[in-house]
Amino acid sequence: MSVSRSIWREVALGEVCDFMYGKSLPEAARAGGDVPVFGSNGQIGSHNEALTTGPAIVIGRKGSLGEVNFSSNSCWPIDTTYYIDGTATKTDLRWLAYRLASLGLNKLNKAAAVPGLNREDAYRQRLLLPPLPEQRRIAEILDKADELRTKRRAALAQLDTLTQSIFLGMFGDPAVNGWQMTTVAHVAAEVDGAIRTGPFGSQLLHSEFIDEGIIAVLGIDNAVENEFRWGDRRFISEAKYRQLRRYTVYPGDVLITIMGTCGRCAIVPDDIPAAINTKHLCCITLNRTKCLPAFLHAYFLRHPIARSYLARKAKGAIMEGLNMGIIKEMPIPLAPIELQRAFAQRLAAVGDVKAAQRRSQTESQNLFRSLQHRAFRGEL
Repeated sequence: MSVSRSIWREVALGEVCDFMYGKSLPEAARAGGDVPVFGSNGQIGSHNEALTTGPAIVIGRKGSLGEVNFSSNSCWPIDTTYYIDGTATKTDLRWLAYRLASLGLNKLNKAAAVPGLNREDAYRQRLLLPPLPEQRRIAEILDKADELRTKRRAALAQLDTLTQSIFLGMFGDPAVNGWQMTTVAHVAAEVDGAIRTGPFGSQLLHSEFIDEGIIAVLGIDNAVENEFRWGDRRFISEAKYRQLRRYTVYPGDVLITIMGTCGRCAIVPDDIPAAINTKHLCCITLNRTKCLPAFLHAYFLRHPIARSYLARKAKGAIMEGLNMGIIKEMPIPLAPIELQRAFAQRLAAVGDVKAAQRRSQTESQNLFRSLQHRAFRGEL
């Protein structure tokens, strides 16, 4: 049971810790030893010398401001970060790491051009400080809940590795299998606009988006996870849709991001409502007697031929982007459609397991948040 809240003190963050500045360590100077090197968003390399004294909390100062990472060993935080080690606080470091992560430091940015966290702003944040034994007890509880979250993430990562293995095992080397190479344009449906980007320029202005409606507008956020996800909902009026009907997205279409975060890929689900795509996406309607969506999606993301082609073409393109011409010309093997169907069935089975794991992950995440909320209010 928690100790009495009456002996918890309300304090400013600056009363219990010091944010110490990380130190520059260019990639070329990192020796690759056993000491982790941390940037604002996590570990970015390794070195043979530590900057911190023992375990440390690393807080993003520039870039991913307010991001909190914990190193269980001595580490080297670079100059885009602050850090807190045992010399900079008398609190339990694990408890403090959890508390900092829940303080919302990422909302304290005052730099207009480059996001930045001013430590004086952070120091003014208020929190309840329990006695040291209670801090350790809370940290142990949250560690166990966090371990469950970590296991769920690892299980999902293993399923992604399994998908990669299945795909390469079935479709690895077209030359060995004797399959003819063709292009994405050749496996697209034999209709006008089978491969298309969304409306450009004045055809669709941002001001024409509406918050509610029946005609959805798909963008980068719907494909950025390499699986179709609903992000912020955007709609257009039915009158506007009549002008843009040629950009309609259909169930089973393959979406590829060509601007911003380039090279992500997703399959449009069967239950998609009426929708169009923006200019940030290339949308492909396939001839399914030649190529199935599951095969093109996996080929685009996982096959060495596709990845090498896209990396080479994107590097040579203006602003290292993709365009419809690059995608149309991408080489692809004419794998037997029966084999593609077998792959799609195996992929669907893995997808069912992934869906169950995601539900478990959501449950563990909700459990962690509930425990965290209660812990810092003295209710555990």
